[in-house]
Amino acid sequence: MINLKNSFFIALTTVSLLSCKSTAQKTAAIKQSKAEVISIIDKVNNHWQETHPEPGNSFWHVSAYHTGNMEAYKVTKNKKCLDYSLAWAEKNQWMGAKSNDKSEWKYNYGETDKHVLFGDWQICFQTYIDLYNFTGKKDPGKIARAREVMEYEMSTPANDYWWWVDGLYMVMPVMTKLYNVTGNKMYLEKLHSYLQYSDSIMYDSEAKLYYRDAKYVYPKHKSANGKKDFWARGDGWIFAGYAKIIQDLPKSAKHRAEYISRFKDMAKSLAEAQQTEGYWTRSILDPEHAPGPETSGTAFFTYGFLWGINNGILDKKTYLPVVEKSWNYLTKFALQEDGTVGYVQPIGEKAIPGQVVDKNSTADFGVGAFLLAASEMSRFVK
Repeated sequence: MINLKNSFFIALTTVSLLSCKSTAQKTAAIKQSKAEVISIIDKVNNHWQETHPEPGNSFWHVSAYHTGNMEAYKVTKNKKCLDYSLAWAEKNQWMGAKSNDKSEWKYNYGETDKHVLFGDWQICFQTYIDLYNFTGKKDPGKIARAREVMEYEMSTPANDYWWWVDGLYMVMPVMTKLYNVTGNKMYLEKLHSYLQYSDSIMYDSEAKLYYRDAKYVYPKHKSANGKKDFWARGDGWIFAGYAKIIQDLPKSAKHRAEYISRFKDMAKSLAEAQQTEGYWTRSILDPEHAPGPETSGTAFFTYGFLWGINNGILDKKTYLPVVEKSWNYLTKFALQEDGTVGYVQPIGEKAIPGQVVDKNSTADFGVGAFLLAASEMSRFVK
């Protein structure tokens, strides 16, 4: 016999849950106008620049901030952005690692001036090329070192320069930007050759994601729960990197369709791994390995999804709900009242169980990733 009282309670509960779900979806919707998104960019960037008045070095983490600052300049036309990056470039002499003795140039991990060929010292070239383009293309000195280093690198027989996933964000856009400045097709040919090597050691064709480097490949390495361990910021680097090179490539570029296909495959896998709260956990496919929110990976993913939607490469109906949730996380949870971007995992190369990441956890590269996402959002909203 059916208990009418229980049936009514179940029906009421179901309606209530559906209503909550609907409310949550509405809450996550993007409500800001273009002006409001620009104000978010200014709030974050003003806070960072005011609390970091002295230009840093040209190593990867400072340089990653400047890639976001350049994107912010494109959408805000705020001269403060331009001046801040110009001062930084001039302080660093428009160079990465500074050795002039090519016989000692290295590309293994290193923070010395001998590591000229190491991608962490080459990401600065992205901003130098942007500054060259933004300030009238009248000073080839701004890109002279970038050309010297990359053209020397391309003259060598080695193709294993990008042996860690971060390096793909650091240097792939340098190749496409220099191609657009010089017209030298070797930049695109070598980009593909170097990327093929990276794919051979880091890409998982089943998961459609990248390991941080060869030592993290499954089953040699596993997450805490025995799963494949894909580091969120690592996949954020390459997902954003694909967006940056696809937009710079001519429509007729030989490998453009291949890169778009890879980008779309990654988008599908990443969307499936997003947490209900809008962020991605540090180990993408094992949320319990290092649970809780993380901003740098989430911001890079948000940038990539938004760029894909804005340019008709990712289906808006499928992926806008992903962006709505991640943008809500970035602006309502990660962004603090004073303009600090919190919940950024510190410098590292993997998800670390037990590592504290909280509202006070911020970093230059995390701010840069946030600025990329917010700049692309300003292009999306009406």
